[in-house]
Amino acid sequence: MMAIGLAVIGLGKIAQDQHLPAIAASRDFDLVCGASLQGDCPAGTTYRSVEEMLASEPGIEAVSLCQPPQARFAAARAALLAGKHVLLEKPPGATLSEVALLHDLAVERGLTLFTAWHSREAPAVGPARAWLEGKRILSAAIVWREDVRVWHPGQRWIWQAGGLGVFDPGINALSIATHILPPFLLSGGTLSYPANQQAPIAADLSFLMVDGAPLTADLDFRQTGPQTWDIRIETDRGQLLLSRGGAEMAIDGVPQPLPPEAEYRGLYARFAALIGAGGQDVDRRPLRHVADAFLRAERIEVEAFHDEPAVPAMA
Repeated sequence: MMAIGLAVIGLGKIAQDQHLPAIAASRDFDLVCGASLQGDCPAGTTYRSVEEMLASEPGIEAVSLCQPPQARFAAARAALLAGKHVLLEKPPGATLSEVALLHDLAVERGLTLFTAWHSREAPAVGPARAWLEGKRILSAAIVWREDVRVWHPGQRWIWQAGGLGVFDPGINALSIATHILPPFLLSGGTLSYPANQQAPIAADLSFLMVDGAPLTADLDFRQTGPQTWDIRIETDRGQLLLSRGGAEMAIDGVPQPLPPEAEYRGLYARFAALIGAGGQDVDRRPLRHVADAFLRAERIEVEAFHDEPAVPAMA
């Protein structure tokens, strides 16, 4: 099969750090061009308008959307209407309705839409899911704490309505949890909003799995020093710990051998396979849990937060 002509929309930090290297390493895709208000594409022309790019580049067959979620729906809809397959970086939209409408449009047009939950491609996630098979889960706890100044320096969109605040990283934990745990529902919690921001800086949430087992989530953007991305699961046959966002796994305290990290390479391999099969992969569960938190959790106000540069911390 010939390589698929691909364009990247949004050439910010996540595109530069993850998408462009994965595309360069892929045999399935050929980077044709990009569109972004800032930054430059390493191949072809960098357009400042999605519409201009789609009208000017007949070689585009698929697009990856990596811009902030508030702008993603309009760009994705334009790409689908132009007959392009679409990969949506997480979160796939600013609202559930946006994702549903895009899914309907993709199906109507016979195109692939892929909600790319990259953390599910972390080395430990597949082995963790396999290890949990057939075991009774007693409880689970997510602790996802990082320094927003390190991972989102100067990114004002994350604090604006639709930017999700702490749920921008926290949704990665929810994407893993919805992939390896039984279905669960929010039972309560609190969202902490800085006095000067429109999105939460922390979330303390309680869920119940369908059989009544508890799941808690401690999400925080104010962590300094070593960062924490852990999911601990107690079962009737031992304890599972996923750490470093799914890069490491231990069973009853014993580290397990895992394959090397290849999250974004895995996403693009999956995207190519979906296009080849004419398939869809649109999982809204992680975003649904975020929406539930905004609907049901108590809102509390905390001290104002100012995004000042920080020195990156070792994970």
